[in-house]
Amino acid sequence: MADTTTKTATFAGGCFWCMEPQFANIPGVSKVVSGYTGGHVKNPTYEQVSTGGTGHLEAIAVTYDPAQVDYNKLLDIFWENIDPLDPNGQFCDKGSQYLAGIFTHDGEQKKLAEESREKIAKKFGKPIATIIKEASVFYPAEDYHQEFYIKSKDHYKRYRSGCGRDERLEELKKL
Repeated sequence: MADTTTKTATFAGGCFWCMEPQFANIPGVSKVVSGYTGGHVKNPTYEQVSTGGTGHLEAIAVTYDPAQVDYNKLLDIFWENIDPLDPNGQFCDKGSQYLAGIFTHDGEQKKLAEESREKIAKKFGKPIATIIKEASVFYPAEDYHQEFYIKSKDHYKRYRSGCGRDERLEELKKL
């Protein structure tokens, strides 16, 4: 009998608005929540995190059924949607709150995340800036940030385009 217990994968890839849609429609993913993780302030607000002083990264928590989608598939989606070479943030968003990272929830996720980072390092032949850390408390972002790509389609499209995200992702595919 298949294991139908859900698991959580936590990824930081710069602006959380731009990470949500890539995971939301994957079969086996039941929920994607934008939020903050990795910092030292309890219940941080967007205003606090955006200053870079809380230690949190903008991140997403992906709830998934491992019987339908495995963690390696989620890692592949993650790597396809970030710039693993940028140690200062992601695309136009710079600062510690916009770093790329994988936050692991168990030993198996850690092992797979590290193996995937090694594979990416070989692909690019350069140091990979993406961090891998043990998951800590995840604080959901304010409601207006959730599913922003649906709630504010035009604003989301302007931001994503203006930030150069898609252009850089295309460049990375060619490297």
